[in-house]
Amino acid sequence: MPTLKQHLRRLIEELGPIPLSVYMSECLGHPTLGYYRTRDPLGTAGDFTTAPEVSQIFGEMLGLFLIDRWEAIGRPPRFHLVELGPGRGTLFADILRIARIRPDFLKAGHGHLIETSPALRARQQALLREHARRIAWAETLERVEDDAPLLLIANEFFDALPIRQYVKTAAGWCERLVGLDGDSFTYVLQPTRALLPHGEEGAVLETRPSDEPILRAIAARIRRHGGAALIIDYGFEGPAFGDTFQAVRGHRFADPLADPGSADLTAHVDFGHLASLARLEGARCFGPAGQGEFLTRLGLDLRVAQLTQAHPERAAEFAAARERLTAPAQMGSVFKVLCIAGEGSPLPPGFAA
Repeated sequence: MPTLKQHLRRLIEELGPIPLSVYMSECLGHPTLGYYRTRDPLGTAGDFTTAPEVSQIFGEMLGLFLIDRWEAIGRPPRFHLVELGPGRGTLFADILRIARIRPDFLKAGHGHLIETSPALRARQQALLREHARRIAWAETLERVEDDAPLLLIANEFFDALPIRQYVKTAAGWCERLVGLDGDSFTYVLQPTRALLPHGEEGAVLETRPSDEPILRAIAARIRRHGGAALIIDYGFEGPAFGDTFQAVRGHRFADPLADPGSADLTAHVDFGHLASLARLEGARCFGPAGQGEFLTRLGLDLRVAQLTQAHPERAAEFAAARERLTAPAQMGSVFKVLCIAGEGSPLPPGFAA
C-alpha cells in the first residue's frame, strides 16, 4: 500500500500543483491514510489537547447552556442534540452528566455524534456505552433527521476544515499551491482570477469554502425548527489578512509540508464569516465572545468553588483548569464562542448585550 506522501506525489505529478485545500483534505481525511482516520490525536500521548480534556468544568458549563436554550425554546419533548467532531466523546459525556439535573432534557434529547475517524468513534462508543441506546453516529449532519429543534456543539471543528490561501504579489493576487521540489513538497504561487479584496503587496488572505454548506445547513435547521448552535474555536472576527495555516505534532508546531499525515493541520476561524453565513439563512447570531468571558459569565468560578469544596485535595487541579480555560494568555482570548439562534431569540447566557 502506498504511503500518503507517495499518494500526494502521484497526485501532483498527474495534476500539477494542488490547492492547499486539497492538500489539507488529503492529509487529514484520506479514507485510509489520513491523519484523523488512523489515530487518536488527543491527550499527552497525542499531538494536542482540547478544552474538554483540560477539565470536566468546560463540558458542564456547556451542558448548562444547552439546558437553558432548551428551556428558552419551550422545553420541546423531542430535539436533536448534536456534536460535530466530538474527539474522544469527553465533552458529550460531561454534558450528559450535568444534564441529569433536568431529567426531561435527557429524555427529550436524541444524541448524534458526527465523526469520520474510526479510531475516535471507537473511543466515543466505549466512553458513552451507558447512553448507547440514545446516541447515533454519522459522518455528516445530513444523516441527522431534519424534523425537530437542534441543539448543536462544534468545539474545535471548523479550524480543521480545508482552506485556500492567496498572496498579493507585485503582479496581483496569486493562489498558494503545493507542488514538488525534488523529493519534497513546496509552496508554489499561481495567478488567480478569483475576485479578492484590495490588499497590500505581501498580504495573505485565507478562505474556507467548506464553511458555507455546513453553516447554512445548521442555520437553516434552526430557522425551521428552533434551537441553537454553539461554535467554539480559535480565531478572529474578520475579514482580515494573515497566514494562520499551521501544523502541530507532539504538542509543538511543525512544518505543514513535512511528513504529511503525521501532524494536525489547522487554520484560524473567521467568526465574522461564519456569522454572515448564518444570517443569510435568517438566523440570529450572538458574539463572538472570548472563551474566558463566556465561561465566566456562565458561572465557571462558582463551579470551581463548588468542586474545590467537595474535593479539597484537588484544589490545585481545579485552579489550574480555570487558568487554562479562561486566562487571556492561554485559551481565554484566542478561543472564541459564537451562538447561532432563531430570529426572535433573546440574549443567551454567556454573551454581553
